[in-house]
Amino acid sequence: MTGWRVRDYSRDDLEAVLRVDAESVAAEEPPLFPLSDAVAALQALDPAVVAVADDVVVGAAVSRVEGDTAWILRLCMSPDWRRRGLGSAMITALEHRLFGDGVRAVHAVLPEGGTGAAALHNCDFGARSGLVFFEKHGAVTPQAISMLSSLGAELPPPGLWQKVAGMQSEKRLIERRLVLPLAHPGMAAQHGVELPRAVMLFGPPGTGKSTFAHAIAGRLGWPFLELFPARLAAEYGLATGLTRRFDEITRLDHVLVFIDEVEEIAGERGGADATAVGVVNELLKAIVRFRGQEGRLLVCATNNVTTLDSAFLRHGRFDYVLPIGPPDLGARTALWESYLTRAGAEAESTALASASEGFTPADIAHVARTVSQAQFERTFDTGTRARPTTDAYLDTIRATRPTVSSAMVQEFTDQTRRFARI
Repeated sequence: MTGWRVRDYSRDDLEAVLRVDAESVAAEEPPLFPLSDAVAALQALDPAVVAVADDVVVGAAVSRVEGDTAWILRLCMSPDWRRRGLGSAMITALEHRLFGDGVRAVHAVLPEGGTGAAALHNCDFGARSGLVFFEKHGAVTPQAISMLSSLGAELPPPGLWQKVAGMQSEKRLIERRLVLPLAHPGMAAQHGVELPRAVMLFGPPGTGKSTFAHAIAGRLGWPFLELFPARLAAEYGLATGLTRRFDEITRLDHVLVFIDEVEEIAGERGGADATAVGVVNELLKAIVRFRGQEGRLLVCATNNVTTLDSAFLRHGRFDYVLPIGPPDLGARTALWESYLTRAGAEAESTALASASEGFTPADIAHVARTVSQAQFERTFDTGTRARPTTDAYLDTIRATRPTVSSAMVQEFTDQTRRFARI
């Protein structure tokens, strides 16, 4: 083979550079900068050079300039031209261009074993030791944003998981069974763990099932899409609406789909009319299709798991059936502490936790909100900051009827024994 020559990149070289880049992959880890970044830099005519042998492009070095700093986005070459000094020649030519344009520092980050590491050393680039590279990828592509908006989906704000006070046993169960495998699918696959695709949350009203669904989506960084059966029924008819919505969902890369009070559309079919039977059958078929795709999780919630059609809870449809009950003493204490801190209250969380036995997180939130509003109004009327006391909370607790009765607690305990799959 004859020698090469290095020249400036021209627009006509784009296709050849893409070819060489595809041939050049040497490391198991992908490059730090995606190919789209390199293409954008080439189209913007940021400094770049190509190596040509016999009028064929056999290498390229692409940079992006940001102020007086430049990043080498790509250093690629055809396999036959490696270890012959070609990488060093391209880097030298590129850095001359960059320094001549006023760049003060040139940076390059390569995966271990990536093409160009030896060339960078040969060109006196210093390797920084003691650095750890962090990255996080968004789960939503720009192309999906408009579709998410049309479907009524939302991107949960960060930190929802941390804001779920108390309920530590439920949080740990959900974190271990759902979040960890979905957040680390590669590690899960190494251990033969099948990623969860659907989960049923059951428990008395007000225990936080919807809150947990939102928090899971926030923890994963996935869009949250709630399906409203009444809205689907009004627009298309329920069976058709479910089919249509789940078909649209298949076009998304990542999504958590939530159906609250799912018993309204998946109730026991015994004695039901043909329309209701058709809706349940359609939902069951939709779940099967849904489970066939990666990057998605269906979360259904019900207040009473015994009202669901028996086929709905069979193995293979829902990976887990998780109980979400009223908070225990420790969880209630944590909930009260979070509200007391927020209100700057001088109150005893342990006393309030004991007095609010049977209260759901929604009940405790109602009491805290009521007391805070009263203290705010008192401060406004008197001009002196009023701080709520333990007695103020206890009086409001006594005046509040808990959402969950003792009979409901007993029923939940029985359902947990019979139906929970954790």
